[in-house]
Amino acid sequence: MRVPSEFTLHIRDVFRLFGPAQVRRMFGGYGLYREGLMFAVVVDETLYLKTDAETVHDFRRRGLPPFQYLRRGKPVAMSYYQAPEEVMEDAAEAARWARRAFEAALRARNARPLRRRAGS
Repeated sequence: MRVPSEFTLHIRDVFRLFGPAQVRRMFGGYGLYREGLMFAVVVDETLYLKTDAETVHDFRRRGLPPFQYLRRGKPVAMSYYQAPEEVMEDAAEAARWARRAFEAALRARNARPLRRRAGS
């Protein structure tokens, strides 16, 4: 089992004012979860926060890149963008950005259609 890097574990402390976050291994990086929802990812020692239509403009305006990976040799962008520097430097700002990322994750979850049970 791969142990999270010191940077990844430090992120939990960065978000201390936001509340407890669980770290789970995923696709070569780690997901940060709260109440079962992933609101951030850490890949290659870089923190990315969940975005949606309500928040993505704040990241784009700052020129922050989305998290991307290659699939069949082509880049695929996800709805996670690199966190601004102040997240790592200011606990109050970290909590504010984490809250917005968590709210984006909540909206994404609530927008999904309910799954029908087998046999229904």
